[in-house]
Amino acid sequence: MPAEDRIAELEHRLAVVEDVLAIRNLQHAYGYYLDKCLYDEVVDLFDEDGEVVFIGGVYKGKKGAARLYAGRFRTNFADGKNGPSHGRLLDHPILQDIVHVSEDRSTAQARFRVLMQAGTHYSVATEKTPVRQWFEGGLYENTYVRADGVWKIKRLFYRAFWHGTLEHGWAYTPPDYVPNASVTYPEDPYGPDELLKDPPRLWPDTTTLPFHYRHPVTGRDVS
Repeated sequence: MPAEDRIAELEHRLAVVEDVLAIRNLQHAYGYYLDKCLYDEVVDLFDEDGEVVFIGGVYKGKKGAARLYAGRFRTNFADGKNGPSHGRLLDHPILQDIVHVSEDRSTAQARFRVLMQAGTHYSVATEKTPVRQWFEGGLYENTYVRADGVWKIKRLFYRAFWHGTLEHGWAYTPPDYVPNASVTYPEDPYGPDELLKDPPRLWPDTTTLPFHYRHPVTGRDVS
C-alpha cells in the first residue's frame, strides 16, 4: 500500500476512535444532566430532527423531546424548575457501552445499559409526591448524527426492563407496573406524538431489545 494511502487509512481510523469517544461522552453527559434534572441541557443534546422513544411513545423533534424532559419530567421530578430539587434522588449511571460509527462517519449506533436509583425523601414528601424509593434497569439503543463536526442524539430509544421498590425488589413488581403511553399530544399536553404499535413491556416479560450489531465473532445477526 502506498504511504499516502496508509496515512489516509490511519487518519480515518483515528477519526473513528475520536468519534466513538465523543459519542460516549455525549451519552454519559446525558446521564449526568438527567441525574440533576437539567432538562434544558438534555434537550440541547438532540438533533433538531431527533426523537425519543419512551414507555411506548415516540416524541418527535426537539419540541417533542422538550415536551418529555422539560415538560413531563420537570413537572414530576423537579417541581417545575430546571435543576435538582431537595430530597429528590435520580442517579442515572450509564455503562456497558457498545458503539459503532458508520464508514462515512456521518451516523453512529450505540447500546448502553442504565441502572437507576431514585426516590423521594420523607422530609419533602407530599400527597402528590409520597415517599418512594426504587431501582430501575434498562437499555438504550440509540442513533447519533454528526453535523458540522458535532455529534448529537438522533434517536434515543430507552427500553426500561425492570422496576423494583427497595422494600420488595423486582421479584414482586406487578406486570405492567409502569404502563405504556396510551394518549398522544395534544390530548395529553406532555404526551408523545405517536404510539408504538407493539411496545415492549416490563419484567417479568423478557423480550430482547434488538441489537444494532452482528455477533463480533460469527458475524451472524442475533435476534
